[in-house]
Amino acid sequence: MFVDGQNLFYAVKRAFGYRHPNYAIATLAETVCREQGWQCTQTSFYTGIPEASDNAFWHRFWVAKLATMGTRGVRVFSRHLRYRNQTVVLPDGGEQTVLVGQEKGIDIRIALDMVHAARSGDYDVLLVFSQDQDLSEVATEVRSIAAERKRWLKMASAFPRSPTYTNKRGVDKTDWIPIQRSLYDQCIDKTDYRRKRGGPQQGKAPRTG
Repeated sequence: MFVDGQNLFYAVKRAFGYRHPNYAIATLAETVCREQGWQCTQTSFYTGIPEASDNAFWHRFWVAKLATMGTRGVRVFSRHLRYRNQTVVLPDGGEQTVLVGQEKGIDIRIALDMVHAARSGDYDVLLVFSQDQDLSEVATEVRSIAAERKRWLKMASAFPRSPTYTNKRGVDKTDWIPIQRSLYDQCIDKTDYRRKRGGPQQGKAPRTG
């Protein structure tokens, strides 16, 4: 299992309306695998996080959430976001400049780790939680490795699906596994890391591009 944390969050937000990353990744990975009749042997999670000096609230959120993932056997890879100004078009046709955090190296790290896993011979299925079409190149490489090694090897992509979410495509050249809300809701993290101990929740998820 390879999870692009930000890609999954924004897809879940558009599909199901949740406004912060509330997934319990270990549970979600195991549940999706069980539904397919697969054994989940390794889950890797990737995300960019803001530095404390840029956004202290979301920095604390991710540090706490990633630490919990680690205690549940999830392999975690994170990098600090880099910010730049980006112009967006408003509903009335006007424009506004906003500060957008960008992930650097996350997609490359996912691709490298997936190819390494395919070459290791330890897995039969590589499942990615992402709709990033750049990963279709990985799917091509996985097929090449399978042919070279003369072994069965599948790559699949899982993503949320709902009537309100217009992107209904998984990663090209992979098997698609749509996640319905009923399944996702079984896998919500019971801890809300937006809450300070003894204090109210606050903040919206930072914009990333």
